[in-house]
Amino acid sequence: MTLLSAVEGWAPGPVTDSARIDPGPAAAFAAVLDMPSPVRDDGDPLPPGWHWFTFLDRPATAELGEDGHPRDGHFLPPVPHRRRMIAGGRMEVTAPLRVGATVVRTSSLVRREAKEGRSGEMLLVTVRSEYREDGRLLLAEEQDVVYRSQRAGSSPAPAGAGTPVAEDGTGPAVELVPDAPLLFRFSALTYNAHRIHYDHPYVTGVEGHPGLVVHGPLLALLLLEVPRRHSPDRAVTSFAHRLTRPAYAGTPVRATGRTDGDRLELTAAARGSAASITGSVHLSPGGTSR
Repeated sequence: MTLLSAVEGWAPGPVTDSARIDPGPAAAFAAVLDMPSPVRDDGDPLPPGWHWFTFLDRPATAELGEDGHPRDGHFLPPVPHRRRMIAGGRMEVTAPLRVGATVVRTSSLVRREAKEGRSGEMLLVTVRSEYREDGRLLLAEEQDVVYRSQRAGSSPAPAGAGTPVAEDGTGPAVELVPDAPLLFRFSALTYNAHRIHYDHPYVTGVEGHPGLVVHGPLLALLLLEVPRRHSPDRAVTSFAHRLTRPAYAGTPVRATGRTDGDRLELTAAARGSAASITGSVHLSPGGTSR
């Protein structure tokens, strides 16, 4: 099957979404560049391209493919064993996007073209996005993405994260599969650059761990998922925890709880290991912990 035949009849329509331009993402990128943020107050103009930190897709972990990219998406062609790479783009700025504004983005497929490259057949897809405020065009950009098909990889797709587990006589439980994509996403979400969570040569060769280390705060949040999911009518009024040993990417971690009146004793352990974290919460008689 050729790539062109694989996408025969594929013609996704335009998609429109909106976002408020907040200063936080710009400040985060400025910090990456070791510079003060160029925006702070409502009305401040974003530098060109910095809107990329605002209009983001946030697929669930279970929706990711073996390459860490979403398996399905509106502008993702139905290419078997799809591999993806950004090929380029163009941008025309009429007026800047400004902090505090609500901007509407409309994205459309404008090209799909099969080509023959050094690595074989590839499909070039171009998506055009137009950004408007109150109907006025501020910016138009096109992004070119190259897709190719290859033999399916051997690595599994990321598993669903934070799966609720029914009570089995030992109490309520929640299980997490902390693979490398999940740890990377949590590092990005928390702006955590500690290399033990994403740099395998560093964590094994320098710090002496057998694999990527699961974040302590992620384990603490896993503990808190037990009362949030299993006692949704009761609010957490206090929480204390203690980390006892590392958990590593690739091994499922199970958090369990044991109720003692208004107190819930919590523990989480990687499969086949002793506890990595213990904790306790006090629950209110009523309310919600959501």
